[in-house]
Amino acid sequence: CLRSLTLSLQWFSTSTALTLGRKENKLTVDSLHQLSVDITKIRKLKSWVLFEDTAYVSEIAKVLKEMGAERTAITTIFEQCPEAVLCTPTEAKSQRELWRTVCPNEKKLVKIIERFPDSFFTVKNYTNRRANVEYLQELNLNKRVISRLMASAPQTFCGSVDKNRAMIETLQESYLRLGGAEANAKAWLQKLLSQDPFILLKSPAVVSENLALLHKMKFSRAEVLSLLSRLRGFVSELSPKNMEKSRAFSKERLRCNDEELNEMILKCPALLYYSVLGLEERLNTILLEGFSVSQIKRCPTVLELTTQIVQDRIRKLNALGFDVKKYSLELLDGTKKEFEISCGKINTRKKRPLFNPVAPLNIEE
Repeated sequence: CLRSLTLSLQWFSTSTALTLGRKENKLTVDSLHQLSVDITKIRKLKSWVLFEDTAYVSEIAKVLKEMGAERTAITTIFEQCPEAVLCTPTEAKSQRELWRTVCPNEKKLVKIIERFPDSFFTVKNYTNRRANVEYLQELNLNKRVISRLMASAPQTFCGSVDKNRAMIETLQESYLRLGGAEANAKAWLQKLLSQDPFILLKSPAVVSENLALLHKMKFSRAEVLSLLSRLRGFVSELSPKNMEKSRAFSKERLRCNDEELNEMILKCPALLYYSVLGLEERLNTILLEGFSVSQIKRCPTVLELTTQIVQDRIRKLNALGFDVKKYSLELLDGTKKEFEISCGKINTRKKRPLFNPVAPLNIEE
Protein backbone atom coordinates (compact mmCIF):
# COMPACT_ATOMS: atom_id res chain seq x y z
CA CYS A 1 0.00 0.00 0.00
CA LEU A 2 2.83 2.38 0.87
CA ARG A 3 4.54 1.59 -2.41
CA SER A 4 1.30 2.21 -4.29
CA LEU A 5 0.79 5.50 -2.46
CA THR A 6 4.35 6.57 -3.23
CA LEU A 7 3.92 5.78 -6.92
CA SER A 8 0.62 7.67 -6.96
CA LEU A 9 2.21 10.71 -5.37
CA GLN A 10 5.12 10.53 -7.79
CA TRP A 11 2.70 10.31 -10.72
CA PHE A 12 0.68 13.24 -9.33
CA SER A 13 3.80 15.39 -8.88
CA THR A 14 5.07 14.52 -12.35
CA SER A 15 1.72 15.11 -14.07
CA THR A 16 1.23 18.38 -12.18
CA ALA A 17 4.70 19.57 -13.16
CA LEU A 18 4.05 18.64 -16.79
CA THR A 19 0.73 20.48 -16.96
CA LEU A 20 1.87 23.68 -15.20
CA GLY A 21 2.37 26.44 -17.73
CA ARG A 22 0.72 24.41 -20.51
CA LYS A 23 -2.65 24.84 -22.16
CA GLU A 24 -5.28 22.18 -22.69
CA ASN A 25 -5.56 20.73 -26.17
CA LYS A 26 -8.51 22.76 -27.51
CA LEU A 27 -9.28 20.20 -30.21
CA THR A 28 -9.54 17.43 -27.60
CA VAL A 29 -11.76 19.50 -25.31
CA ASP A 30 -14.05 20.60 -28.15
CA SER A 31 -14.36 17.06 -29.49
CA LEU A 32 -15.32 15.78 -26.04
CA HIS A 33 -17.82 18.61 -25.63
CA GLN A 34 -19.48 17.58 -28.88
CA LEU A 35 -20.06 14.13 -27.37
CA SER A 36 -21.57 15.72 -24.22
CA VAL A 37 -18.66 14.49 -22.09
CA ASP A 38 -18.41 16.20 -18.68
CA ILE A 39 -15.00 17.90 -18.96
CA THR A 40 -15.16 18.91 -15.29
CA LYS A 41 -14.98 15.25 -14.28
CA ILE A 42 -11.91 14.70 -16.42
CA ARG A 43 -10.22 17.82 -15.06
CA LYS A 44 -10.75 16.54 -11.52
CA LEU A 45 -9.66 12.96 -12.09
CA LYS A 46 -7.22 12.86 -15.02
CA SER A 47 -6.61 16.37 -16.25
CA TRP A 48 -3.30 15.36 -17.82
CA VAL A 49 -5.18 13.67 -20.67
CA LEU A 50 -6.45 17.06 -21.85
CA PHE A 51 -2.88 18.36 -22.17
CA GLU A 52 -1.68 15.63 -24.51
CA ASP A 53 -0.71 16.90 -27.96
CA THR A 54 -2.41 14.04 -29.80
CA ALA A 55 -5.78 12.48 -29.06
CA TYR A 56 -8.23 10.39 -31.09
CA VAL A 57 -11.62 11.37 -29.72
CA SER A 58 -13.69 11.11 -32.90
CA GLU A 59 -11.76 8.07 -34.16
CA ILE A 60 -12.29 6.04 -30.97
CA ALA A 61 -15.91 7.18 -30.82
CA LYS A 62 -16.31 5.87 -34.38
CA VAL A 63 -14.82 2.47 -33.46
CA LEU A 64 -17.21 2.19 -30.50
CA LYS A 65 -20.14 3.26 -32.66
CA GLU A 66 -19.26 0.58 -35.22
CA MET A 67 -19.44 -1.93 -32.37
CA GLY A 68 -22.98 -0.81 -31.60
CA ALA A 69 -22.32 1.64 -28.77
CA GLU A 70 -24.89 4.39 -28.40
CA ARG A 71 -23.89 7.99 -27.85
CA THR A 72 -24.66 7.84 -24.10
CA ALA A 73 -22.44 4.76 -23.74
CA ILE A 74 -19.57 6.47 -25.55
CA THR A 75 -19.95 9.49 -23.27
CA THR A 76 -19.88 7.29 -20.18
CA ILE A 77 -16.79 5.40 -21.38
CA PHE A 78 -14.85 8.63 -22.03
CA GLU A 79 -15.82 10.05 -18.63
CA GLN A 80 -14.77 6.90 -16.79
CA CYS A 81 -11.62 6.30 -18.82
CA PRO A 82 -10.35 9.53 -20.47
CA GLU A 83 -7.19 7.66 -21.55
CA ALA A 84 -9.35 5.95 -24.14
CA VAL A 85 -8.93 9.00 -26.39
CA LEU A 86 -5.16 8.47 -26.35
CA CYS A 87 -5.54 4.98 -27.78
CA THR A 88 -4.81 4.93 -31.51
CA PRO A 89 -7.48 3.58 -33.87
CA THR A 90 -5.10 0.73 -34.79
CA GLU A 91 -4.71 -0.24 -31.12
CA ALA A 92 -8.46 -0.05 -30.56
CA LYS A 93 -9.16 -2.27 -33.57
CA SER A 94 -6.54 -4.80 -32.39
CA GLN A 95 -8.22 -4.91 -29.00
CA ARG A 96 -11.58 -5.32 -30.66
CA GLU A 97 -10.35 -8.30 -32.68
CA LEU A 98 -8.83 -9.95 -29.61
CA TRP A 99 -11.92 -9.44 -27.45
CA ARG A 100 -14.17 -10.79 -30.19
CA THR A 101 -12.42 -14.17 -29.89
CA VAL A 102 -13.93 -14.52 -26.40
CA CYS A 103 -17.00 -12.29 -26.80
CA PRO A 104 -18.33 -12.51 -30.39
CA ASN A 105 -21.48 -10.57 -29.53
CA GLU A 106 -20.39 -6.95 -29.86
CA LYS A 107 -23.42 -5.60 -28.01
CA LYS A 108 -22.34 -7.59 -24.97
CA LEU A 109 -18.76 -6.47 -25.55
CA VAL A 110 -19.86 -2.82 -25.48
CA LYS A 111 -21.55 -3.50 -22.12
CA ILE A 112 -18.27 -4.96 -20.81
CA ILE A 113 -16.30 -1.95 -22.07
CA GLU A 114 -18.81 0.38 -20.44
CA ARG A 115 -18.23 -1.32 -17.09
CA PHE A 116 -14.48 -1.93 -17.47
CA PRO A 117 -13.14 0.65 -19.96
CA ASP A 118 -9.63 0.59 -18.48
CA SER A 119 -9.32 -3.12 -19.25
CA PHE A 120 -10.02 -2.46 -22.91
CA PHE A 121 -8.13 0.77 -23.54
CA THR A 122 -5.19 0.97 -21.12
CA VAL A 123 -3.64 -2.52 -21.28
CA LYS A 124 -0.84 -2.19 -23.85
CA ASN A 125 1.03 -5.51 -23.73
CA TYR A 126 -0.77 -7.04 -26.71
CA THR A 127 1.74 -9.86 -27.27
CA ASN A 128 1.39 -11.33 -23.77
CA ARG A 129 -2.31 -10.61 -23.72
CA ARG A 130 -2.98 -12.53 -26.91
CA ALA A 131 -0.71 -15.41 -25.83
CA ASN A 132 -2.55 -15.73 -22.49
CA VAL A 133 -5.95 -15.67 -24.19
CA GLU A 134 -4.82 -18.42 -26.56
CA TYR A 135 -3.51 -20.50 -23.62
CA LEU A 136 -6.83 -20.26 -21.75
CA GLN A 137 -8.67 -21.16 -24.94
CA GLU A 138 -6.46 -24.25 -25.30
CA LEU A 139 -7.77 -25.32 -21.87
CA ASN A 140 -11.27 -25.20 -23.39
CA LEU A 141 -12.43 -22.72 -20.77
CA ASN A 142 -15.77 -21.07 -21.35
CA LYS A 143 -15.45 -17.84 -23.35
CA ARG A 144 -17.54 -16.05 -20.77
CA VAL A 145 -15.05 -16.98 -18.04
CA ILE A 146 -12.11 -15.72 -20.11
CA SER A 147 -13.85 -12.43 -20.95
CA ARG A 148 -14.68 -11.95 -17.26
CA LEU A 149 -11.02 -12.47 -16.40
CA MET A 150 -9.93 -9.99 -19.07
CA ALA A 151 -12.40 -7.41 -17.77
CA SER A 152 -11.99 -7.69 -14.00
CA ALA A 153 -8.34 -8.79 -13.74
CA PRO A 154 -6.52 -7.43 -16.82
CA GLN A 155 -3.15 -7.72 -15.04
CA THR A 156 -3.52 -11.48 -15.34
CA PHE A 157 -2.92 -11.18 -19.08
CA CYS A 158 0.06 -8.82 -18.90
CA GLY A 159 2.54 -11.37 -17.53
CA SER A 160 4.05 -14.34 -19.25
CA VAL A 161 2.02 -17.41 -20.13
CA ASP A 162 4.40 -19.55 -18.08
CA LYS A 163 3.38 -17.76 -14.86
CA ASN A 164 -0.32 -18.39 -15.42
CA ARG A 165 0.36 -21.96 -16.53
CA ALA A 166 2.28 -22.66 -13.30
CA MET A 167 -0.63 -21.51 -11.13
CA ILE A 168 -3.30 -23.33 -13.13
CA GLU A 169 -1.30 -26.57 -13.11
CA THR A 170 -0.82 -26.23 -9.33
CA LEU A 171 -4.55 -25.78 -8.84
CA GLN A 172 -5.44 -28.67 -11.14
CA GLU A 173 -2.92 -31.03 -9.52
CA SER A 174 -4.15 -30.07 -6.03
CA TYR A 175 -7.77 -30.70 -7.05
CA LEU A 176 -7.00 -34.17 -8.42
CA ARG A 177 -4.67 -35.10 -5.55
CA LEU A 178 -7.42 -34.25 -3.06
CA GLY A 179 -9.79 -36.66 -4.76
CA GLY A 180 -11.54 -34.42 -7.25
CA ALA A 181 -12.90 -36.18 -10.32
CA GLU A 182 -10.97 -35.50 -13.51
CA ALA A 183 -14.25 -35.15 -15.39
CA ASN A 184 -15.16 -32.20 -13.15
CA ALA A 185 -11.71 -30.55 -13.15
CA LYS A 186 -12.48 -28.02 -15.87
CA ALA A 187 -15.81 -26.96 -14.35
CA TRP A 188 -14.16 -26.62 -10.93
CA LEU A 189 -11.33 -24.48 -12.34
CA GLN A 190 -13.78 -22.24 -14.19
CA LYS A 191 -15.80 -21.69 -11.03
CA LEU A 192 -12.67 -20.86 -9.05
CA LEU A 193 -11.46 -18.37 -11.68
CA SER A 194 -14.92 -16.78 -11.81
CA GLN A 195 -15.07 -16.38 -8.05
CA ASP A 196 -11.55 -15.00 -7.72
CA PRO A 197 -10.15 -13.64 -11.00
CA PHE A 198 -7.02 -12.42 -9.21
CA ILE A 199 -5.90 -15.88 -8.12
CA LEU A 200 -3.62 -16.18 -11.15
CA LEU A 201 -1.63 -13.22 -9.87
CA LYS A 202 -0.66 -15.13 -6.72
CA SER A 203 2.17 -17.53 -6.06
CA PRO A 204 1.71 -21.30 -6.58
CA ALA A 205 4.04 -21.85 -3.59
CA VAL A 206 1.59 -20.08 -1.26
CA VAL A 207 -1.24 -22.36 -2.43
CA SER A 208 0.85 -25.44 -1.65
CA GLU A 209 1.83 -24.11 1.81
CA ASN A 210 -1.74 -23.33 2.79
CA LEU A 211 -3.05 -26.69 1.62
CA ALA A 212 -0.31 -28.40 3.64
CA LEU A 213 -1.44 -26.44 6.71
CA LEU A 214 -5.04 -27.60 6.25
CA HIS A 215 -3.78 -31.20 6.22
CA LYS A 216 -1.81 -30.44 9.39
CA MET A 217 -5.03 -29.22 11.01
CA LYS A 218 -6.38 -32.77 10.58
CA PHE A 219 -8.85 -32.02 7.79
CA SER A 220 -9.42 -35.03 5.55
CA ARG A 221 -8.63 -34.87 1.81
CA ALA A 222 -12.32 -34.50 1.01
CA GLU A 223 -12.66 -31.71 3.59
CA VAL A 224 -9.61 -29.88 2.23
CA LEU A 225 -11.09 -30.13 -1.25
CA SER A 226 -14.37 -28.73 0.07
CA LEU A 227 -12.54 -25.80 1.67
CA LEU A 228 -10.47 -25.21 -1.43
CA SER A 229 -13.66 -25.04 -3.48
CA ARG A 230 -15.56 -22.84 -1.02
CA LEU A 231 -12.82 -20.46 0.03
CA ARG A 232 -12.36 -19.09 -3.45
CA GLY A 233 -8.95 -17.44 -3.70
CA PHE A 234 -8.21 -17.50 0.00
CA VAL A 235 -5.65 -20.27 -0.41
CA SER A 236 -3.46 -17.91 -2.37
CA GLU A 237 -3.96 -14.81 -0.22
CA LEU A 238 -3.34 -15.84 3.39
CA SER A 239 -0.25 -17.00 5.18
CA PRO A 240 -0.11 -20.10 7.40
CA LYS A 241 0.86 -17.83 10.31
CA ASN A 242 -2.32 -15.73 10.04
CA MET A 243 -4.54 -18.80 9.65
CA GLU A 244 -3.04 -20.37 12.76
CA LYS A 245 -3.67 -17.15 14.72
CA SER A 246 -7.30 -17.01 13.63
CA ARG A 247 -7.77 -20.69 14.44
CA ALA A 248 -6.24 -20.32 17.92
CA PHE A 249 -8.43 -17.30 18.66
CA SER A 250 -11.61 -19.07 17.52
CA LYS A 251 -10.77 -22.16 19.56
CA GLU A 252 -10.27 -20.11 22.72
CA ARG A 253 -13.25 -17.75 22.38
CA LEU A 254 -15.70 -20.42 21.26
CA ARG A 255 -14.45 -22.82 23.94
CA CYS A 256 -14.18 -25.91 21.77
CA ASN A 257 -11.71 -28.67 20.92
CA ASP A 258 -9.96 -29.22 17.58
CA GLU A 259 -12.60 -31.59 16.24
CA GLU A 260 -15.48 -29.24 17.10
CA LEU A 261 -13.62 -26.29 15.60
CA ASN A 262 -12.97 -28.16 12.36
CA GLU A 263 -16.69 -28.91 12.07
CA MET A 264 -17.46 -25.21 12.49
CA ILE A 265 -14.77 -24.19 9.98
CA LEU A 266 -16.32 -26.49 7.38
CA LYS A 267 -19.62 -24.65 7.93
CA CYS A 268 -18.02 -21.23 8.27
CA PRO A 269 -14.60 -20.86 6.60
CA ALA A 270 -14.52 -17.28 7.90
CA LEU A 271 -13.21 -18.70 11.18
CA LEU A 272 -10.05 -19.54 9.30
CA TYR A 273 -9.51 -16.66 6.92
CA TYR A 274 -10.82 -13.61 8.82
CA SER A 275 -8.25 -11.75 10.88
CA VAL A 276 -8.32 -12.03 14.67
CA LEU A 277 -9.43 -8.40 14.86
CA GLY A 278 -12.31 -9.03 12.44
CA LEU A 279 -13.45 -12.17 14.26
CA GLU A 280 -13.26 -10.44 17.65
CA GLU A 281 -15.38 -7.54 16.43
CA ARG A 282 -18.07 -9.88 15.04
CA LEU A 283 -18.10 -12.11 18.13
CA ASN A 284 -18.33 -9.19 20.55
CA THR A 285 -21.18 -7.61 18.59
CA ILE A 286 -23.25 -10.79 18.68
CA LEU A 287 -22.52 -11.43 22.38
CA LEU A 288 -23.39 -7.83 23.32
CA GLU A 289 -26.76 -8.29 21.60
CA GLY A 290 -27.54 -10.97 24.19
CA PHE A 291 -26.70 -14.16 22.33
CA SER A 292 -24.60 -16.93 23.88
CA VAL A 293 -21.44 -18.69 22.74
CA SER A 294 -23.43 -21.93 22.39
CA GLN A 295 -25.86 -20.21 19.99
CA ILE A 296 -22.93 -18.97 17.89
CA LYS A 297 -21.45 -22.48 17.83
CA ARG A 298 -24.75 -23.88 16.51
CA CYS A 299 -24.84 -21.26 13.74
CA PRO A 300 -21.22 -20.11 13.10
CA THR A 301 -22.06 -18.80 9.60
CA VAL A 302 -23.52 -15.68 11.23
CA LEU A 303 -19.89 -14.60 11.74
CA GLU A 304 -19.64 -14.07 7.99
CA LEU A 305 -21.99 -11.10 8.36
CA THR A 306 -20.57 -7.67 9.18
CA THR A 307 -21.41 -6.14 12.54
CA GLN A 308 -23.57 -3.51 10.84
CA ILE A 309 -25.65 -6.13 9.02
CA VAL A 310 -26.16 -8.10 12.25
CA GLN A 311 -27.30 -4.99 14.15
CA ASP A 312 -29.58 -3.84 11.32
CA ARG A 313 -31.25 -7.26 11.08
CA ILE A 314 -31.80 -7.46 14.84
CA ARG A 315 -33.42 -3.99 14.80
CA LYS A 316 -35.67 -4.98 11.91
CA LEU A 317 -36.83 -8.17 13.64
CA ASN A 318 -37.39 -6.32 16.93
CA ALA A 319 -39.48 -3.75 15.07
CA LEU A 320 -41.69 -6.63 13.92
CA GLY A 321 -42.14 -7.59 17.56
CA PHE A 322 -39.94 -10.67 17.35
CA ASP A 323 -37.54 -11.37 20.23
CA VAL A 324 -34.60 -12.85 18.34
CA LYS A 325 -32.62 -13.70 21.47
CA LYS A 326 -35.06 -16.50 22.28
CA TYR A 327 -34.49 -18.15 18.92
CA SER A 328 -31.64 -19.43 16.79
CA LEU A 329 -29.14 -17.11 15.13
CA GLU A 330 -30.30 -18.69 11.88
CA LEU A 331 -32.93 -15.93 11.81
CA LEU A 332 -30.12 -13.43 11.13
CA ASP A 333 -28.17 -15.66 8.77
CA GLY A 334 -28.31 -15.91 5.00
CA THR A 335 -28.26 -13.52 2.09
CA LYS A 336 -30.26 -10.30 2.01
CA LYS A 337 -32.96 -12.00 -0.07
CA GLU A 338 -33.20 -14.97 2.31
CA PHE A 339 -33.46 -12.63 5.29
CA GLU A 340 -36.22 -10.58 3.65
CA ILE A 341 -38.18 -13.78 2.99
CA SER A 342 -37.82 -14.76 6.67
CA CYS A 343 -39.03 -11.31 7.75
CA GLY A 344 -42.02 -11.68 5.43
CA LYS A 345 -42.97 -14.98 7.05
CA ILE A 346 -42.60 -13.50 10.54
CA ASN A 347 -44.67 -10.48 9.56
CA THR A 348 -47.39 -12.68 8.04
CA ARG A 349 -47.52 -14.84 11.15
CA LYS A 350 -47.78 -11.78 13.37
CA LYS A 351 -50.68 -10.32 11.39
CA ARG A 352 -52.60 -13.61 11.41
CA PRO A 353 -55.81 -13.43 13.50
CA LEU A 354 -55.86 -15.26 16.84
CA PHE A 355 -58.66 -17.53 15.65
CA ASN A 356 -59.45 -18.40 12.06
CA PRO A 357 -62.33 -20.91 11.78
CA VAL A 358 -61.31 -21.85 8.25
CA ALA A 359 -57.60 -22.49 8.91
CA PRO A 360 -56.49 -25.88 10.28
CA LEU A 361 -55.45 -26.00 13.92
CA ASN A 362 -51.75 -25.75 14.73
CA ILE A 363 -50.92 -27.15 18.15
CA GLU A 364 -47.73 -25.08 18.49
CA GLU A 365 -49.63 -21.83 17.95
